[in-house]
Amino acid sequence: MNNLFNEIVNEIKRFLSKDPCNRMDTGEADGKGHSPFDAAERIWDEPLIGAARGDDSIFETFHEFVDAAHWLPHEALASGGFAAKPDEVSVISWVLPQTKATKDDNTKETTTPSERWARARFFGEEANTKLRLHIAEFLNKNGVDTVSPVDLKDWKRVESGRFVIFSNWSERHIAHACGLGTFALCDGLITPVGKAARFGSVVLRARLSPTSRPYARYDEYCIYKTKKLCGVCIKRCPAGAISENGHDKRKCAAYLNDMAKVYTKEHFGFATPACGFCQTGVPCASGIPGSK
Repeated sequence: MNNLFNEIVNEIKRFLSKDPCNRMDTGEADGKGHSPFDAAERIWDEPLIGAARGDDSIFETFHEFVDAAHWLPHEALASGGFAAKPDEVSVISWVLPQTKATKDDNTKETTTPSERWARARFFGEEANTKLRLHIAEFLNKNGVDTVSPVDLKDWKRVESGRFVIFSNWSERHIAHACGLGTFALCDGLITPVGKAARFGSVVLRARLSPTSRPYARYDEYCIYKTKKLCGVCIKRCPAGAISENGHDKRKCAAYLNDMAKVYTKEHFGFATPACGFCQTGVPCASGIPGSK
């Protein structure tokens, strides 16, 4: 099934290269905010893509580290109407890295997001949604039962006694399972192309060869968690939501909803929970700290 994996990789890259949704000027034509950027400027840089088997034991651990209600891959597929055994299922996950221009712009900011970052959060996530649905449709048309879990009607984000807020399909945890990165002090995922990124995934009824997970710890790439070095994201957070103890989700959510959405609406013409300070101006913004 490696040929199928390669087909999926090629289709993801083709979509991001050709579809106009992956352009910074997306909002100019639809009334959601005039864009001052060049029409050819991409929102997302070249993606990283990985795969995992549906019967990988790491998914069972998400019942402890996310919530007992987190879907196993075959459960997500079943929620979309396709019954399958765990060993018949695979997961494809991708990392959509922010461009250098977007990271540079946001690095200069200290309290409110740059326009490039805000547009990447708003229009870039619209592009990510379109990509998820496109890949699911692409595979279904080719006879492979596929779903985009976060676009299913049963996907939800709810309160959690242990972790405050959780979803029953966490894109960052799925990317971690697919060998694409490990968690940081701020709960972001540090990937080989950095922490400044968004994530997406689909589940399909096919047996794909998994990509390797080149790490043993869930937080292996975070030099604060492993060596007590760095901690720059603590200083960068305008909400005071990051400390040596980790990420305060309620403080973070309050900043995003009460400040960021208001600011982006007033200044850019669209409301979005954009921030990105813990993902930019930090040593892990564009790669794994200490790696070549």
